[in-house]
Order: sequence, then C-alpha cells, then structure tokens
Amino acid sequence: QVSLVESGGGLVQPGGSLRLSCAASGFIFSLFTMGWYRQAPGKQRELVAVITRSGNTNCADSVKGRFTISRDNAENTVYLQMNSLKPEDTAVYYCNTRVRSIDYWGQGTQVTVSS
Repeated sequence: QVSLVESGGGLVQPGGSLRLSCAASGFIFSLFTMGWYRQAPGKQRELVAVITRSGNTNCADSVKGRFTISRDNAENTVYLQMNSLKPEDTAVYYCNTRVRSIDYWGQGTQVTVSS
C-alpha cells in the first residue's frame, strides 16, 4: 500500500532553514507528481509546492524564492528545502501524491518558526 513518511521538521528562528524529506513506498515513485502542503492552526490546508515526474516544479507565491522542491527517484524521496523562514511559515507540513485518483497523505511534520 502507498506510504508517505515525512521528517525534518522542528523549531527554527526566523531567517533560518530546514529541509523536509518525504520517503515514499508502495507505488512507482518516479511516475507520479509529488506535492508538499501545509496547514496552520485554524486555517485550511494549502499547496506549497509540486514536482512532476519529469521534474517540473511550481511553488505558491508566498514561498517563491525561498522554498525549493526536489526529488530523488533512486531514493523514492521528495524534499522541500526551506530558506529564509518566517513566522507565518509555521504549520504542519504534509507530503502528498495521487495514485489511481486517490489522494494519499503522510502523517505530517511540524515546522515552527519563532524566536
């Protein structure tokens, strides 16, 4: 079965960096678009960045120039490099993919940006 496991979250000061990882299994990773979403307290889950199977990427306007999504098909892993973090980036970050019209999510990893 499809499994997505995020890691790399934590507490960081404003201006700092974190790299999130999502280890995938149970499907042919290289064939599917992968995405990172986030959900802040009291807010709806929102798309942060996506990467297609061919490596094309797109990011939300709020993170452009600061966040970079990438993938390693040999390791079945998708990454989110987050630089110049701001307090408003505080959220639970989720990895996502859609296989056979079904959305799959990881358990999430907490990112807290605070001094």
